[in-house]
Amino acid sequence: MSRKNRTEENKTRKSGTRMEEESVESEAEEVMSEVHLGCPPGFSGPHLSRFTFSTPPGLIEPRSSNKDSQVIEATTSTCTQQTISFDEDGDLILPRRKTNCAEFSNHSYSLTIQHSITSTLPSVGLQVWRAELVLSDFILHKMFTSSELAGVVSLELGAGTGLVGILLARVAKTVFITDHGNEILDNCSKNIELNSELIDHGTKVYVRELDWMDPWPPRLSIEESSGKTKRYSWTLSEIEIAHEASLLVAADVIYSEDLTDAFFSTLERLMSLGSEKVLFLALEKRYNFSLHDLDVVANGYLHFRSYLRSEEDCKGHKCGTEPCFVGKRIDITKIPQYVKEYERGSDVEIWEIKSNSNGLVK
Repeated sequence: MSRKNRTEENKTRKSGTRMEEESVESEAEEVMSEVHLGCPPGFSGPHLSRFTFSTPPGLIEPRSSNKDSQVIEATTSTCTQQTISFDEDGDLILPRRKTNCAEFSNHSYSLTIQHSITSTLPSVGLQVWRAELVLSDFILHKMFTSSELAGVVSLELGAGTGLVGILLARVAKTVFITDHGNEILDNCSKNIELNSELIDHGTKVYVRELDWMDPWPPRLSIEESSGKTKRYSWTLSEIEIAHEASLLVAADVIYSEDLTDAFFSTLERLMSLGSEKVLFLALEKRYNFSLHDLDVVANGYLHFRSYLRSEEDCKGHKCGTEPCFVGKRIDITKIPQYVKEYERGSDVEIWEIKSNSNGLVK
């Protein structure tokens, strides 16, 4: 090998090493959600926050359509501590709700969420983010003003703390709360335990691993097919139920182009199987200075938008024969703020997304 080629190879290796080191440093960097600005500074470890949801006067508290469900009545009594256990398949066993145990006032109730105040980038799901609370407002508005969500099968992608899925478990038939990594999934399970009294006892809640980098549906291993399942792994029957989900939700999952690509790849598979599905996705536009554009831009948001087509494009056959996604931005100014403990801001959006197959919206 010539000295010139050897020098170029050494430069390439050093450049690659620097990029890997920068990537490791970036992943190790601590970040904090603006939602947590009022939390104790310097606090490490899990923190408990209470989020209050108010019901506007004249609207009734949402009820499940499940048979044998019980209605939680307004009460000011203190809830006694209950624990949640898991059956032999790793599914949550939820206790029956009691009318004297939920923390309610005349027009409000609260959820207790365990979360981290800061985290590294790979563990941002341990925090509560603004888009998660805006999506909660949206879900609560549908629950308070219609029966659209009653008895649905729903799946939350990138659930983080599981807050939105817990709200859905108040009226849904089945809720899959999914994310990646045992630490985040353990935290989801803890939050379900903390809020078990708000979950309809007829609702099935599953906390499951869903890594967008892996193909969907997940392949069952020999251990899983023989009945020896890990706590957050899927069974064949659960996958079949998930395919019948009509409602998908996700909040603050758009911040990395690689993850956005993986997200839409998973979404394409989910929407192509089973029942017709709609995704409600909440995101917050995050701006950075771009040397390429010499301007402050939201590159992650622009990459997300590149996946979406309008209904007009599809009607005009601009989508072609390739499957694509039809997106419609929802006017969140018409959605009341039911959650009291955050400022909504102007950079959060909610999108309704459906699959378009051969020019027809599925």
